[in-house]
Amino acid sequence: MMKIRNILFLLVPFITFAQESIETSLIEEVAPKLTYLDSLKASFVNHSTSTCIDSRWMEELSNQELFDDMYADISDLDIDEAVAYEMSTEVLKKRLKKMDDKSPFNIEYNTSLENVIKSFLKNRKTSFERLMAISEYYFPMFEEHLAKYDVPLEIKYLAIVESALNPRAKSRVGASGLWQFMYPTGKQFNLEVNSYVDERYDPLKATEAACQYLSSLYKIFGDWSLVLASYNAGPGNVSKAIRRSGGSQNYWNIRKNLPRETANYVPAFLATMYIYEHKKELGIVPKKAQITYFETDTIMVKREMSFKQISELFDVPQEQVEFLNPIYKLNIIPYIEDKPHYLRLPKDKIGLFVSNEEAVYAYIDFEKNGGEKAREEALAESSTPEETKVVAYQETKTKSKLAYHTVKRGESLGLIAQKYDVTVTELKRWNNLRSSLINAGKKLKIYNSKEESTKSYTSKSNATTYVVRSGDSLYTIAKKFPGVSADDLKEWNGISGNNIKPGMKLKING
Repeated sequence: MMKIRNILFLLVPFITFAQESIETSLIEEVAPKLTYLDSLKASFVNHSTSTCIDSRWMEELSNQELFDDMYADISDLDIDEAVAYEMSTEVLKKRLKKMDDKSPFNIEYNTSLENVIKSFLKNRKTSFERLMAISEYYFPMFEEHLAKYDVPLEIKYLAIVESALNPRAKSRVGASGLWQFMYPTGKQFNLEVNSYVDERYDPLKATEAACQYLSSLYKIFGDWSLVLASYNAGPGNVSKAIRRSGGSQNYWNIRKNLPRETANYVPAFLATMYIYEHKKELGIVPKKAQITYFETDTIMVKREMSFKQISELFDVPQEQVEFLNPIYKLNIIPYIEDKPHYLRLPKDKIGLFVSNEEAVYAYIDFEKNGGEKAREEALAESSTPEETKVVAYQETKTKSKLAYHTVKRGESLGLIAQKYDVTVTELKRWNNLRSSLINAGKKLKIYNSKEESTKSYTSKSNATTYVVRSGDSLYTIAKKFPGVSADDLKEWNGISGNNIKPGMKLKING
């Protein structure tokens, strides 16, 4: 009986090893890397990482500074005060007349409009060059929806005045998104807001809602300048201003009876339109967009998934996932059976998702069930002989260390984030930054995570079995045991090369 037990004891490691060899050889066919995620990505059909939005361009697309400047101009600018800027009034009058002849808007010259144009050219010329690049990203999508609702295409300039084309823009009074919807108005036009989602931040849905709202306002007033004023102040305030102005329905006649912000609002819109239409003559050289909104696409998700998981699966920076999906407040796309939710990514990444959808959801399920750590623990617990001692290496809690980085000339938050393996969002939060613009010499706080490992032993004899973890090598394992070399490990375990796989059990002679 004792002999049979000894024979079985000798066979167990070989049976276990043989089973693991079969499993790992199957993995090897599709993936040379060690982790489940890397193996999965290596097996993706049409795996491509070519189309990612450049980090600097992405920061520009979500720039808060441009919104702050535009908001300050509309709120605080005294447009009746003369502006010292060299510009021909006669040329301006002729250009405005030509614009008026082909526009549904009432574009007439007056000194207030001239002052706004001069102020923008004097103080915001560089901002307009940047805005014109961002416009290339959004305007094609705006124009498609405006045409669908028979809204003048010039209304696309309204989003510049409203949000400076920042999809995450939020005003002091709570208006949000590209089209600055207040909560009640957003709900009126079916923009959902809950703990997970705020559809006011979704460029596509918010643009659709804005077109519907503008169309409904035009049915009330029949004048696009009054529609703009109503969009800002509400139809009730415009109706009061009309009554107080003796029934006049000319915006310039009722302007003095409108709230201050609205009194500046339409001139700011017309000034923006003028600068865009005459950028060449005004010496403005627009920056170029690297990608347009139409070069992104969506897919309906069938599992709850985090932005972190999406970033890891498709090799897209998490900041880019956040920018393209501003609707999701917690950086999580929820899954609700009767309410579809969508992920937006560059088109080639969506193509990658579609081609590998089952594998993607398998990984999401794998993560939900504990991920790599659970897999390794399960392997460690399987078929361990009683006479051996198992060594498991478990990660302790992450310890954060504070460091400081002095910004060098030419560095961006994106580059600094990559250097320290953190996100731009984290850098902004740690340093109370409202925008992504930073100056050389500024000191940034950076919290680095340091992982430490501790050994746990279960003593039963002098023999020790080590369970190989993802990322291990013979050299790193040998370093864990005083007096042990990689060659020792090879000799004790009959290994001829250097290849080892997660889950393998190595004998350590103590």
